[in-house]
Amino acid sequence: MYGQGLLKGLSITIKRFFGSNITEVYPDEYPELPEVFHGSFQLNEDKCVGCRLCAKCCPNPVIEIETVRDENNKRELTEFKVNLQYCQFCGFCIENCPTQALQTTQEFELSTYNKDDLVLNLLK
Repeated sequence: MYGQGLLKGLSITIKRFFGSNITEVYPDEYPELPEVFHGSFQLNEDKCVGCRLCAKCCPNPVIEIETVRDENNKRELTEFKVNLQYCQFCGFCIENCPTQALQTTQEFELSTYNKDDLVLNLLK
């Protein structure tokens, strides 16, 4: 029968038209994001050992880490920057962190007018 695809498409449209509203009112209500959402980054400085595995496994040169050795020959973080301009939000850096010091947050509003604001300095 000709027009079967048209009738099937119109039936879906009519169901959605008379059904419940599924649109979210974004600025007034924030959406519920899944647990595995990759938003902005968060660093737990106490857990980070400065091994640079997160920077080495990143497909783009996004993460910059600088460390200094203290008197006990232990590494201390002096700089931890993430350039979101080139980040793919793939999560390789989080998966390869041996101490799970690097995590993602639920923050998704990362747009800016200035490119310099896309470089996150994660040390407090």
